Amino acid sequence: MKIGFIGLGIMGKPMSKNLLKAGHELMVSDLNQSAVDEVVAAGAVAADNNTIAAECDMVITMLPNSPQVKEVVCGDKGFLPSAKEGLILIDMSSIAPLASQEVAKACEEKGVRMLEAPVSGGEPKAIDGTLSIMCGGDEALFEECVTVLKVMGSDVVYCGASGAGNTTKLANQIIVAANIAAVSEGFMLAKKAGVDPNKVYAAIRGGLAGSTVMDAKGTMMLANNTKPGFKIDLHIKDLNNAVDTGHAVGAPLPMTAVVMEMLQNLHADGMGQCDHSAIAKYYEKMANEHLYD
Repeated sequence: MKIGFIGLGIMGKPMSKNLLKAGHELMVSDLNQSAVDEVVAAGAVAADNNTIAAECDMVITMLPNSPQVKEVVCGDKGFLPSAKEGLILIDMSSIAPLASQEVAKACEEKGVRMLEAPVSGGEPKAIDGTLSIMCGGDEALFEECVTVLKVMGSDVVYCGASGAGNTTKLANQIIVAANIAAVSEGFMLAKKAGVDPNKVYAAIRGGLAGSTVMDAKGTMMLANNTKPGFKIDLHIKDLNNAVDTGHAVGAPLPMTAVVMEMLQNLHADGMGQCDHSAIAKYYEKMANEHLYD
């Protein structure tokens, strides 16, 4: 299949490479020329967004937030007017559910079928093609696209109508953020009490407290590794969308608000581009203690 991929960031770049490895013909676009060059070197063709929409059977977008998706798809210079007849758009960005519904409506008016498919798993799972993918939109379209999605993810789930995929992603981001904070808090309790957090991790990871979050992010905390797999600033964006959505539907999100303040504090300290496991740095600052040796 001839696929266009717009957005070659931390996640989009390895996802696009997996499509190439699966034998798809790929056209790519990004504001970062070095990212485009890297994927072109792997076998893709560089093109502008309008050309991609005009020539490809499917376009995948992987962009930072709702405004960027709206601008690229249906903004004043968006690609919708250039769209090939029968084009399928899969937006794999993590955006507000209401924004996703707005874009889907604009696509429908232009004869473009849209599926939302935000992902979870960070850069490592984007690289090895084992992302969790949460889909919203027409179920028949989901069934049509699932083979392509399974090139990039191991868990590809249809969650419901338009907006359901991004609502699921917001729930995911709340749970991940709260888990990272809980791991940080538990490890700091141990350290301040004179118990090695590495020993605590080894002792509890096989029990009920064990989790993918603790294995992936707790080990980063203990190694003082803040290299971004998923940046604090992006998690702030997701939690902002979660809070806005919670207000709109009447869902209480007090825990989300607390973790959001931790992330905002880290952003103010210049750590917005660090991995979200750096929530541990908030606890280190508050406790005047390092988790790592």
